[in-house]
Amino acid sequence: MKNLSVVREFDPWKSPLCTCPRKYSLHPYTGCSHYCLYCYATSYIGLKPSTPKERLLVKLTRDISVIPRGSIIELSTSSDPYPPTEKLMGLTRKALELLSKSGFRVLITTKSDMVVRDIDILANSNSAVMLTITTLNSELAKIIEPGAPDPRDRLRSLRILAEHGVPVGVRVDPIIPFINDDPGELLELVDTVADAGAQHIVTSTYKAKWDSLKRLKSRLPDGVGWRISEIFREKGVFIHGYYYLPSNVRRQLLEPVIKRAKKHNLTYATCREGFPELHSAPSCDGSHLANHVKTER
Repeated sequence: MKNLSVVREFDPWKSPLCTCPRKYSLHPYTGCSHYCLYCYATSYIGLKPSTPKERLLVKLTRDISVIPRGSIIELSTSSDPYPPTEKLMGLTRKALELLSKSGFRVLITTKSDMVVRDIDILANSNSAVMLTITTLNSELAKIIEPGAPDPRDRLRSLRILAEHGVPVGVRVDPIIPFINDDPGELLELVDTVADAGAQHIVTSTYKAKWDSLKRLKSRLPDGVGWRISEIFREKGVFIHGYYYLPSNVRRQLLEPVIKRAKKHNLTYATCREGFPELHSAPSCDGSHLANHVKTER
């Protein structure tokens, strides 16, 4: 759709491996203050702190006047909608108020427990939340996601959202070799989020970009980053702008999560992996959850 300013039709570089339903994306901020080592977005926007977009609400109002009502709008696909500066700026909350009043379905993808602040809006609109939890190990999380809230805080927010009737899911994403790929720990993670009220799981393996590989190699202790770099150098396959591990290796990493989600009767999917047989959900990204409130339009 032409002439949109801050809302974009989601198009992951025309990757045939993407199974997301048609949706739009909205980023109230540029950059991301979580500074995750594995972040793919830094390859084209750089490693920058979250910065509010100018005249966001004015531009958003104009954009949604031409987007079909009932469309799914995701906040956000690369820049977290709840960075620390959101406490002061409140741009994400104001955007949610506008979208909910205008009849749009909203999918929030975040690593932040700040999302519970907006539970009054989320519980009374067609909204869903996907929380990214890559590990339950707080020390590891602090290394690979240095600016993001502790996973224990994310779990707490997951439970609170579920208790208030907000549909919630979890992204176990990415699974990185030698980092968070221990099958026992992944099973524990799925058990924990299922107990907390998650309804949907989406998981994926780490897809390498040269800048993120460089960060992992330089910042992980005990030579772990070098091992990751070496496995991608030896076995990596270039697919649609990323270096993937071979399909058999990726499947081995993903299956513990998928099998455990199935055991808990959660819907499940993988993200840009090319394994449609590992999907049970109407949507991979959790969009299907954002349809829990029937409101008059």
